[in-house]
Amino acid sequence: MKTLKIGICGWGNVATGLFNALSENSAVIKDNSGTDFHIEVIGARRDNPKCDPGSTKIVRDIFEVINHDIDVVVELIGGVEVARELILEAIKNKKNVVTANKAVIYHHGDEIFQSAKKNGVRVLYESAVCAGTPIIKLLTEELAANKISKISGMLNGTSNFILSNMEEGSEFDSTLALAQKEGYAEPDPAFDIEGMDAAHKIGILSSIAYGTSLPPEDFYVEGITEIQKSDFHYAMEMGYTIKHLAVAKLDKNNIELRAHPALINLDSHLANLKGVRNGMEIDTDLIGKIHIAGSGAGQESTASGLISDLVHLANTPSMKMLQKSSDSMKYELSLFSELVFQYYFYIEAEDIPGVMASITSLLASKSVGIESIVQKEELSGNCVPIILITDPFKEDDYSSLKKELLDLESVRDIRSIRIESD
Repeated sequence: MKTLKIGICGWGNVATGLFNALSENSAVIKDNSGTDFHIEVIGARRDNPKCDPGSTKIVRDIFEVINHDIDVVVELIGGVEVARELILEAIKNKKNVVTANKAVIYHHGDEIFQSAKKNGVRVLYESAVCAGTPIIKLLTEELAANKISKISGMLNGTSNFILSNMEEGSEFDSTLALAQKEGYAEPDPAFDIEGMDAAHKIGILSSIAYGTSLPPEDFYVEGITEIQKSDFHYAMEMGYTIKHLAVAKLDKNNIELRAHPALINLDSHLANLKGVRNGMEIDTDLIGKIHIAGSGAGQESTASGLISDLVHLANTPSMKMLQKSSDSMKYELSLFSELVFQYYFYIEAEDIPGVMASITSLLASKSVGIESIVQKEELSGNCVPIILITDPFKEDDYSSLKKELLDLESVRDIRSIRIESD
């Protein structure tokens, strides 16, 4: 039986989850992979009282792990710049690397992959996107014969948990507090609720599917903090729900890359994915739409993805790489301002004669069609909500339209959300 010798850098929750999974499931892993996975050394700046490493050697300098007789460095320290330095040093020393660190792959992926190719080693990162949900190898291997026209989905469990609860009638702030209490959101949740976590993940998936650069050019990212629970009520009346959607889409010779809230049809697969789960829809030319969903965070699911990479490392040819070469980089990112969407508008206006006419006249002057417009029951303060769905129009015209609507004397407030086409 083969043996794969492992050095782990980092000794937090993810690292101890990997250690426990390799220890507790060792028989199953050996039977399924034909390999004995042995942890030779752990780089831990401090002990973790939640996990006893037993007789495994511990070193306090994480860089010292590289100097041991190991086949692979598992980087689990988090962060960006020190992780980059550690990964590049491991590669320079002819060590393979497995990482769950999406930030370092997003910001330095091209540099890391080029160095790995030069040094004849591999960098595997299944857990960097959606933890144990197997999307990386699905794109690079199982779908290798397919042209992928679109990848879309909810790639952040915190945002999906919050929006799922708001769909059931909860307020944003109370649901965020619940997510923090349950451990689904960090004490500082900005990275999740402002959309950056999902943006990192869709940037990595776009690199795999279309060869876009890592880091990619700047693209549009918007979070969920402006959404109100009433938006779900009005959306559902029209056959929609609201999700935070990350999208990479092939459009002729350009790539759409974006992450933002969107109204999606209630009867779609993604609309029915609730809670902290991640879910993706992949459009292919040979087998149509593929749906994949699973846990996107946590010790156990991340350990599953890490072990998947270790098994892959043990059982595939030495130069097998899980990213496309630079030769495939033939697409440019589309300008977000040139994209076309339908829009949902919530317009809070004074309940006075002519208010609907002033709104429809403004849209007509901008050559923006209206699919539906309805005035709802009066709010307090002599105000009414007007719910408007536009025909498709260019994003470049959206900001000026929103500003001019707000400039109408009768209009007090506006919210808007893009509508994702099928």
